[in-house]
Amino acid sequence: MPTENPFQDPLRFERRVPECVVVIFGANGDLTKRKLLPALYRLAYDRRLSAGFAVVGISRTPLSDEAFREKMLEAVKQFSEDTKFDEDVWNAFAGGLHYVAGDIGDPALYQELATKLAEIEGSRHTGGNVLFYLSTQPSQYAPIALGLGKAGIGKGNGWRRLVVEKPFGHNLESARELSDRLHEVFNESDVYRIDHYLGKETVQNILAFRFGNGIFEPLWNRRYVNHVQITAAESIGVEGRGAYYQEAGALADMIQNHLLQVMATIAMEPSASFRATSVRDERSKLLRSIRAMKPDEIRENTVPGQYGPARIGGQEVPGFRQEQGVNPESQTDTYAAVTFFVENWRWAGVPFYVRTGKRLPKRVTEIAIQFNKAPLAIFGDTDGDGTAPNLLIVRIQPEEGISLKFVSKTPGSGMKLRPVSMDFNYGSSFGERSPSAYETLLLDAIIGDATLYTRQDMVEASWTVVEPIQNVWKETKYEFPNYAAGTWGPAAADEMLARRGHVWRKP
Repeated sequence: MPTENPFQDPLRFERRVPECVVVIFGANGDLTKRKLLPALYRLAYDRRLSAGFAVVGISRTPLSDEAFREKMLEAVKQFSEDTKFDEDVWNAFAGGLHYVAGDIGDPALYQELATKLAEIEGSRHTGGNVLFYLSTQPSQYAPIALGLGKAGIGKGNGWRRLVVEKPFGHNLESARELSDRLHEVFNESDVYRIDHYLGKETVQNILAFRFGNGIFEPLWNRRYVNHVQITAAESIGVEGRGAYYQEAGALADMIQNHLLQVMATIAMEPSASFRATSVRDERSKLLRSIRAMKPDEIRENTVPGQYGPARIGGQEVPGFRQEQGVNPESQTDTYAAVTFFVENWRWAGVPFYVRTGKRLPKRVTEIAIQFNKAPLAIFGDTDGDGTAPNLLIVRIQPEEGISLKFVSKTPGSGMKLRPVSMDFNYGSSFGERSPSAYETLLLDAIIGDATLYTRQDMVEASWTVVEPIQNVWKETKYEFPNYAAGTWGPAAADEMLARRGHVWRKP
């Protein structure tokens, strides 16, 4: 009898998809129209959903089931750019779309939802399985969960799971308070905190790249890695979301939520298996190993920024303070750069540089791992490139892939070296479409695989690191704006790396 491979989790690889209902609170919002319904339709298109699958949309606007289906049809046609529309698939899928109108503060809404769920269970044989998706303002997460509990539909004869969008609190205390409120109705094992970055194929591939290949993992430590850079750059501004962004900022919006999770995936220890608990345990351990900085260290190792007006491509671009809904004297960070240190044996002394910003030169998200230089430049350095360090680049967006940079001899006489790249691109290598992050994550939640979801202890660990930085930044008045739109951020961020002899990559 063959022994079981601990890395081959049957739950993840067999992907048996149970019958269920997905209840979307905030069904008329942008996330539902742009991401959730197109992702669910694509799963139906790929025959990944059960025959009894159903959706219940919930919002305040009165709509009939048919009117809701028409709105979702328009959304699917508009936002499913890489999916051919199939009328037969849509008709079968749309037959399971339902709508309930009401206010989340009204107990009658939950009673009507309970009646609707009972009807669907009887007609589509969903077995009482329900996935509640909160695509609403964060302030509504706890009231919705408590409303479900009071109506008796937080539990049932099947499984009940709750998917929560970021942000998970605005500091450590609020994150704990939110979790406590959710746990009044749902067990932690049934709470799925979604981070769409972890659903991206390349982020998932980090695990395969590290732990499925014998060549890289032995080098993945302080003996060989000089430093790591994680960049999430956006070329756009706040795009009409100035009022929201003014309350969040780049540090909380991107680093606390997304990029620390990416860093944990890059730097975690090997897990005992590829099961959700084992993988999340190791990500949690890594986050708890990041050194929480004292005020003096924060001033040395962090840089906030805010973009100012500029002329880009022949057009005048407003600064953040000129955006609609933004205070003309706002101190909100639209750029954040932080040097993190991991206090464990694998990474002691290796700086992790993490940066994110709005209105940077291009949209790109990547991880760059720079290895130490060769100990001796035996070929000299006549052209300035002969001692270039090896660099491993994991590209998350816009084009997913991996590049390895190393030096090679140039053709001709003499031993002149220059950097070259070995590239792997998802699109060209596999010749097939990669699922979107929301397709992956929604399917995982339906199956009950929480590997790519964020656990409460991980949220608390990331806030433990980020909150002291927030506090120092709030107490300091910065001379904003300190970088022009279309540039790579404030000069202070370059100086932060220069103090350790490093420079930011220009992706």
